[in-house]
Amino acid sequence: MKVDKLQARVYGDRRALGRAAAADVAAKMRELIAAKPISMIFAAAQSQSEFLEALTATKGIDWSRVTAFHMDEFIGLPGTAPQSFGRWLRDRLFDKVRPGNVHYLDGMAKDVEQECARYSALLQASRPDITCLGIGENGHLAYNDPPDADFNDPKAVKRVLIDDASRQQQVNEGCFPALQEVPKDAMTLTIPALLAAPWIYGMVPGARKAAAVKRTLDGPIATECPATILRRHDHVVLYLDPDSSKSADTAIAGR
Repeated sequence: MKVDKLQARVYGDRRALGRAAAADVAAKMRELIAAKPISMIFAAAQSQSEFLEALTATKGIDWSRVTAFHMDEFIGLPGTAPQSFGRWLRDRLFDKVRPGNVHYLDGMAKDVEQECARYSALLQASRPDITCLGIGENGHLAYNDPPDADFNDPKAVKRVLIDDASRQQQVNEGCFPALQEVPKDAMTLTIPALLAAPWIYGMVPGARKAAAVKRTLDGPIATECPATILRRHDHVVLYLDPDSSKSADTAIAGR
């Protein structure tokens, strides 16, 4: 079913969701790669695990023609740390499929603004074709937290102070043992940078995402729930499971 321009689909469980999303992403990758090398943005989060597992097992994708980016990184956390978003994706995706190029945000950069500018230039040169994302428990996209997310942000990458709800999500997902150990600052791709890709796929399983999914589908398009902006993009598919879709008022196909 569609909400504004957004397509929402519900699958029987997380694994079915991941397989379906991977099949759709792989099909689009093959279609685009047949014409030219492509660029993609990936999210590092537990919600992406089943999708990435299925995508790495998919045959017939020429990953040598893919340039990969990730969408955020903690400031002050080395890339070798298990909680590093770049490390998370390297372990679960990049080392398995070996893209032609992988660009990492450097959480240990001495000059954060310069690092944001460097990554912005890489994004602008590559012009991403596909964004694979999740939605945070507070409705964030990457680390564009409510209500400070900017739908018209002039920057592509910026430094942000992470909302406590987003930091708590890291604890909820087992990445850190306690809130005080979660970094307070991050670099993130902005909303316009994420939505610049012509094709967007959002994998959002789990009961902890139910409130955010409800607001995304049923609420007004506003920065109080940044994910609502997905409803204005021409090609977005949201992959849900019974747990994440259970609170939405919208009649979602597949329920």
